Amino acid sequence: MNENELSKIVIGYAIKVHKSLGPGLLESAYEECLFYELNKNGLYVERQKPIPLIYEEVKLDVGYRIDLMVENKLILELKSVDALNEVHLAQILTYLKLSNCKLGLLINFNVKYLIRWNQKSYPLSSS
Repeated sequence: MNENELSKIVIGYAIKVHKSLGPGLLESAYEECLFYELNKNGLYVERQKPIPLIYEEVKLDVGYRIDLMVENKLILELKSVDALNEVHLAQILTYLKLSNCKLGLLINFNVKYLIRWNQKSYPLSSS
């Protein structure tokens, strides 16, 4: 399954979680529920996956963590904020670069309807 096909599946489960929980919870609640939903449905998912920064052949652990990594190819950066801003975009673009992944989804659960996505912020591609 390629990244685009995988992203459609993940978005469906994110919508399911959001419809069940609604807005206003902590990011960690949405992360836990989405992790559970993806695992339950047979996808390989890693939570809070550390990604090192490599500088001049030195591997540095500087605390970067991907919220959810699906099938080792899709990054999910989850938020529960009033509005996404440029720093959120920069964060996921950095994660894409450091992980060599091609696609990431920036999902803000603190909205009335998750299906009304800002096309500017989804999906995010490193190319």
